[in-house]
Amino acid sequence: MPDFQFEKEIVSQGYGSIAGLDEAGRGALFGPVVAAAVMFSASLINGKKKAWLEEIDDSKRISPTKREILARLILIHSDAVGIGMASSAEIDAMNIYWASFEAMKRAFKSMSKVPDFLLVDGFRLNDVNYPQMNLPKGDQKSISIAAASIIAKVTRDRMMKRLDLVFQGYALSRNKGYGTREHYDALQKLGPTALHRQSYNLEGKK
Repeated sequence: MPDFQFEKEIVSQGYGSIAGLDEAGRGALFGPVVAAAVMFSASLINGKKKAWLEEIDDSKRISPTKREILARLILIHSDAVGIGMASSAEIDAMNIYWASFEAMKRAFKSMSKVPDFLLVDGFRLNDVNYPQMNLPKGDQKSISIAAASIIAKVTRDRMMKRLDLVFQGYALSRNKGYGTREHYDALQKLGPTALHRQSYNLEGKK
């Protein structure tokens, strides 16, 4: 389970505001990649661990119901939260690797408070003038990154439910834009929408 080990180490080095960053929707066929940045106070990081923090984990390992509950608690108890996105058109233009980085940059730049250190899931962010640490599988190691993964996932899932009302027939509320058999069958029947990622394989496995 993730904890505040890395955050505590960074705070001990004199940094006061740490933003954890993660994204959701990297492997989807439809819609944007959504990133989130979450900052907890140094007092929360170094204080007695709250019961709800024990529940925070990689968003993929948490049920949708629990993700919604934890997302509300994160928004209440965090110092700042930011959301950033890169559209399907941007993903097609720059590829998902760079689009994910762009979404993360937009996420922390949208925060109401400026962080002085970044904890990033996966790879380092290029062209960012901030001290940072990249953590492979960071959403399983750092509470800040795991919290960002929850906010990003909940935000994107809600978006997919709304878009399901606009782009009917693709079962977006169920598959969240990912390549399920049902989604591929719909693509065969209806063709791709303007929000499908044209650089992805939209035909499915033969």
